[in-house]
Amino acid sequence: MTLHNLPYHFLHLPNAWLVPQWPAPPHVRALCTSRVGGASRGVYESFNLGLHVGDDPGAVHQNRDALARIVGARPVFLDQVHGVDMVQIHAGMADGTCADGAHTRQAGLACAVMVADCLPVLFCDTAGSQVAAVHAGWRGLLGQHGRGVLEVMVEKMRQNAPAGDGQTPEPLLAWLGPCIGPRKFEVGNEVRDAFLEARSQAGLHFQTLGGGKWLADLQGLARLQLEAVGGISVYGNDGSDAWCTVSQPLQFFSHRRDRVSGRMAACIWLAGL
Repeated sequence: MTLHNLPYHFLHLPNAWLVPQWPAPPHVRALCTSRVGGASRGVYESFNLGLHVGDDPGAVHQNRDALARIVGARPVFLDQVHGVDMVQIHAGMADGTCADGAHTRQAGLACAVMVADCLPVLFCDTAGSQVAAVHAGWRGLLGQHGRGVLEVMVEKMRQNAPAGDGQTPEPLLAWLGPCIGPRKFEVGNEVRDAFLEARSQAGLHFQTLGGGKWLADLQGLARLQLEAVGGISVYGNDGSDAWCTVSQPLQFFSHRRDRVSGRMAACIWLAGL
């Protein structure tokens, strides 16, 4: 998750921004911002991208403009509601569409999801024909009837895959970004029980604290679901403290830690060929 050995087009990123280390095609570009490098002040210092958290809108727009310049494409920001709706973004789409994931096959647009403890998941296919970004909190991961945000997005991408041999879809790559870590994410019995009802193996990703409280491993639950879907190689967040938004106050925003917090963004886009 370091910025070592960056591709040439990312040599001037602000400190502590993340670039996925994964075997995506060269024209697939992706990054995750940190809290460093922007115009916001106070508890939002300094690269807050959320307009809905109480920050000065002028500072947020400065940060969003800076992100667009760095990306070289237009990030399309969603109104995220912890649901499972996905949207295919296009040039005429305004910010604020209600969804928790975005996908596109169009160059010049960046799929973007904002996070401050929830798990951002970026996708591309191995041909580099399409990209996607998903906002995955525990409610989104759980979803309904065994279909959470990750399953829904994978289904959308496979439906939108270009015609190939007519038999097998292009394999997918997934990158898990920073989120609240497994030593900090305390939940109640109702959350664990809901995941166990959906998938019995989920119990491996909960550690008891006693008194009806558990520590949940969000990235572990995401990996479990992606493994169940099949055909996806997973990279990024391994559950260590270095990826934990709560444990890294100088690098990451965290709503659970600070209650009033800015938002980071994970973005993925297709560069023009």
